[in-house]
Amino acid sequence: METIPLFPLNSILFPKGRISLQIFESRYVDMIRQCLKDQTGFGVVLIQTGSEVALKGQKLDIHRIGTYGTVVDWNQLPNGLLGITVEGQMTFKIIESWREENDLCRAEVVFRDHDSLDSDPIDVGEQFNEYVDLLHGLAKHPAIEELKLEISFDNLREIAWRLSELLPISNRDKQALLELTDPFDRLEQIEIYINALNQQESGIT
Repeated sequence: METIPLFPLNSILFPKGRISLQIFESRYVDMIRQCLKDQTGFGVVLIQTGSEVALKGQKLDIHRIGTYGTVVDWNQLPNGLLGITVEGQMTFKIIESWREENDLCRAEVVFRDHDSLDSDPIDVGEQFNEYVDLLHGLAKHPAIEELKLEISFDNLREIAWRLSELLPISNRDKQALLELTDPFDRLEQIEIYINALNQQESGIT
């Protein structure tokens, strides 16, 4: 087990995925400063109930599976806030979590090494070409291009990660995908979501 700081959010990060954040609370400014100094990262976890901003007396519940991320870019934004880009490295399971006096969350976690950037790549067979084509289309969206993702379209693990985060599905569904570890299981569940989206689209038209 390892102890890491947590950043509870209303969004989900997958390995090699990227999210941009504006940092304005002192607890997170200090956390990011320490991470940059020590060249370490922090855990991104989805909020179940509560707010991203610390509110006195408010309970915060978080999901127990998250993604360890590191800061790959940072700058001062025009509004004076600190802007950072975080890249996911590997998923983890929370064993125990708590809040410190400054409201920063920390947790003892177990890293899921078989669901990380260091996991051996899996070749994409012809039966998965449909997923590759779909991901190519999603990656062309301007908002996605701004993140400057380097997508390995020949690695099935990454195909599953990227589709999990880029498909227009709810955070609850994305969290369900994050909690899986096997890319084949993820793609099987993704197929169910894609079919549901197609049915919704057909119903609208």
